[in-house]
Amino acid sequence: MSKKKDKSKTKARKGDAPRINRAGRRNKRMTKEEMRNAILDIFQSNPQSVMNYKQVSHLMGVEAAPQKLMVNSLMEDMAVDDILHEIERGRYRYNALGLIVIGTFERRFNGRNSFIPEGGGTPIFIAERNSAHAMDGDKVKVQLFAKRRGRAPEAAVIEIIEQKQATFVGKIQINRDFAFLVTEDRTLANDIFIPKDNLGNAKNGDKVIVRILEWPEQSKNPIGEVQAVLGPAGDNDAEMNAILAEFGLPYVYPQEVEEAADRLDGKITEEELARREDFRSILTFTIDPKDAKDFDDAISFRPLEDDCYEVGVHIADVSHYVTEGGIIDQEAYNRATSIYLVDRTIPMLPERLCNDLCSLRPDEEKYAYSCIFRMNDEAKVLDYRICHSVIKSDRRFAYEEAQAVIETGEGDCKEAILKLNELAQRLREERFQNGAIAFERKEVRFEIDEKGRPLGVIVKESKEANKLIEEFMLLANRTVARHIGEETQGKRAKTFVYRIHDLPDPDKLETLSDFIRRFGYKLRTTGSNMEVSKSINSLLDNIQNKPEENLISTVAIRSMAKAIYSTDNIGHYGLAFDFYTHFTSPIRRYPDLMVHRLLTKYLSGGSSVDKNDYEEKCKHSSAMEQLAASAERASIKYKQVEFMSEHLGKVFDGVISGVTEWGLYVELKENMCEGLIPIRCLDDDYYEYDDKNFCLIGRRYRHRYSLGDAITVRVAQANLDRKQLDFEPVS
Repeated sequence: MSKKKDKSKTKARKGDAPRINRAGRRNKRMTKEEMRNAILDIFQSNPQSVMNYKQVSHLMGVEAAPQKLMVNSLMEDMAVDDILHEIERGRYRYNALGLIVIGTFERRFNGRNSFIPEGGGTPIFIAERNSAHAMDGDKVKVQLFAKRRGRAPEAAVIEIIEQKQATFVGKIQINRDFAFLVTEDRTLANDIFIPKDNLGNAKNGDKVIVRILEWPEQSKNPIGEVQAVLGPAGDNDAEMNAILAEFGLPYVYPQEVEEAADRLDGKITEEELARREDFRSILTFTIDPKDAKDFDDAISFRPLEDDCYEVGVHIADVSHYVTEGGIIDQEAYNRATSIYLVDRTIPMLPERLCNDLCSLRPDEEKYAYSCIFRMNDEAKVLDYRICHSVIKSDRRFAYEEAQAVIETGEGDCKEAILKLNELAQRLREERFQNGAIAFERKEVRFEIDEKGRPLGVIVKESKEANKLIEEFMLLANRTVARHIGEETQGKRAKTFVYRIHDLPDPDKLETLSDFIRRFGYKLRTTGSNMEVSKSINSLLDNIQNKPEENLISTVAIRSMAKAIYSTDNIGHYGLAFDFYTHFTSPIRRYPDLMVHRLLTKYLSGGSSVDKNDYEEKCKHSSAMEQLAASAERASIKYKQVEFMSEHLGKVFDGVISGVTEWGLYVELKENMCEGLIPIRCLDDDYYEYDDKNFCLIGRRYRHRYSLGDAITVRVAQANLDRKQLDFEPVS
């Protein structure tokens, strides 16, 4: 046997040189899953190349020895899974022929279905004839076809391992002998056939939830049955519940959970008081939206000697009432978050808890979990303590009322509010000096009548009173996270729930930089985290009160990573905190309830909990948070379309907020409602899509429609079923 050369230093043959996958060269921490995805991307991009772990590490930009060993270990695992083929010891090639792979099926309305391998990688095309009627999100087993020259890889579904979605929401159409569910779900091209016996109480035109029973191999349509009738299409309750059902979110509360909450004892007992700090005699108040019903945080304030102040952040002690593993806790975990639609709140906890027992209402004694800070005039925290407490709120402020005190210097609790506002401003200044990013996008809300119809659009902005509460909640959250997460005296930190935010993707920052250049702005995309964040803040400051402010803010936010929950602390980039968690809203967020329980356990000397168990809970909470946010956006979109349906034919000024091959998205300046100008309405030329420059260009006259351009439009159509507004340009 010949002597082996160091293959890592051997150049590949001309024409076979591995291509560097840019996604693998990001200057960011890579998780094991991200590392596996990067390896898979490299081999799929270079299917004929034979590489060892050193070469792959180089292409990924991995330099640290422990990470290189991880690359080697992952490549060995991928060979065991038949994803890679070991040509000789330690050298691998992508195994593409006839490979059986497990992953996720993605169904598309236009038939361009795709398959994402488990652990990530390049999407693989699956023709409809090879889909085995798999549904969007199904976990499937596929067989890859032999790759044909010049063609993208293809596969066929050979087994549906786990079905993600069996129910669909839509409008029922009843004929004489049968019915169909007409759904606007873009992942289901065909209507669902419903035999008359499976209709239940549904009437023609009702919004319903239908469960797919079967999809015969030779049939064009799946067969289903009506599971629930939501009400007549167009009815506000039916439409809001339909939005919740579309995202698999609950729209009713189980009766047995409500009954369990009703049995809870809300009395303040002497025994419980003995183990809590008493703040009932100290000035305490809440500041919330004027329509809030649940008050889960309060602030106490008292001056101390030597120009110092005691500031208490008091949070509803939900864990006192909700026993871990009990029926109320299980339902709260499943929901993971309260959901805020345009006209209603779907609470995480039963009403007895969120609006009664745990709500920090004025003149009522309540149990709380508190962070108590001793601060000087410069807002420096001199010391703090974390404790269970009992409080009695003296006053409930709406944000508008507290803002009036700040602006006029007059009103209830004025000394406390004015001093707290000063301290909050200093805390905020310090955050931005440390590299925090000041995203403040305007929020759309609606004035709604008793039937749920939108009467007007309200654009909400954050003022000093909002920022006062925000800063002290941030202070409590990061204090709790550091208290548990910081390693001391050589001891490893115990398992905890963190709110983390990763560094921005360099490619997305480059895209943002290219985009804002057309408006005359610049952005630094390389350098230290501090330098990049300061450049982003400078951009956000420069666009204030400019016509392009909302558009650029939206694009900038999309260039950031999403904040998620995790047991692995990497800090919070957007807030510039090394340690951060969610402690301050246990009424409406399950991770906060987990944090309260872990805090109690660890402060009393308890041992660390199982990391894997809590990581799964974190992933579930993050996923439910995203679903809730999607439902909220869908409800806003529905109300925008409903509101604009009263303005058909009217002309508005807008700005192009999106450019696609099928048309232009336009956001109206007056009310931030967004609609589409279909490309068919641009009939003065044949327009082609330029994705690099975010524009449509006329082939004949070279007229250009670019992202951010001002445009005047007429409201042409308002489709409530699709939640879609159609505009047409006004020349």
